[in-house]
Amino acid sequence: MDVLTSASNPFVKHIRSLRQKKVRAEAGTFLVEGIHHIGEAVEAGWEIESIAYAPETLRSTFAKDLLTRISQHGARSQPVSAAIMESLADKDNPQGILAVVRQKSYSLGDLKAMKRGAALVSPQDPGNLGTILRALDAVKGDALFLLDGGVELFHPTVVRASMGAIFWTPTVQASFADFVKWARKWNVQLIGSSSKADADYRSLVPQESWVLVLGSEQKGLSPEQTAACDATVSLPMRGRASSLNLAVAAGILLYQYSADHDA
Repeated sequence: MDVLTSASNPFVKHIRSLRQKKVRAEAGTFLVEGIHHIGEAVEAGWEIESIAYAPETLRSTFAKDLLTRISQHGARSQPVSAAIMESLADKDNPQGILAVVRQKSYSLGDLKAMKRGAALVSPQDPGNLGTILRALDAVKGDALFLLDGGVELFHPTVVRASMGAIFWTPTVQASFADFVKWARKWNVQLIGSSSKADADYRSLVPQESWVLVLGSEQKGLSPEQTAACDATVSLPMRGRASSLNLAVAAGILLYQYSADHDA
């Protein structure tokens, strides 16, 4: 197949357009960049629609084997020049490979019994969302819930920050009210995190099945959302900072409550 060198080529223009949220929503696809991330998507069984790669940059045996596997499943495998790849990449020093991947969606009805998970109410920072997915995967979490909107799951920064966890952790988008109904139906304990909570996070021993609930970076949980939780805990702040970064707080709490069960 000929190497594409023109920025006006329709294939190149389509890939570039997927940097836009509206185009991703309409196409039902998103971009995945880098050998590791694409390898995780393939291992997890996500549908690869097409691959763009720069032959002069992509030299590792693993990467070449990955290209062969993807091509065998019918995806378009298109070589492009290093200059084109650099124009398409979202970071400096690109690894020379980028995939267009079909989106997946999950509903509350897809989940029944679960051991541990996390729920984010209207998160705004894509880096936080991706990092929390990564932390949830690290503790073998069963699912992530995105409640009442917020940042888009398939934003390139979310995908990159998740380090492949996005492909292994089912993510359900729902309203807060429907999420609470689901939790009550399946006897899932909702553990809210709030700076206003009286209980120190170390004092809580979670039930067998639980979900950590965190509010947005700016507003936290509303009084109504806090009241819907079965327990609410806080992280002590001993310095001058009034709060922790959302992803940092999530990581601490996820490890704390997972350790209580794994000990």
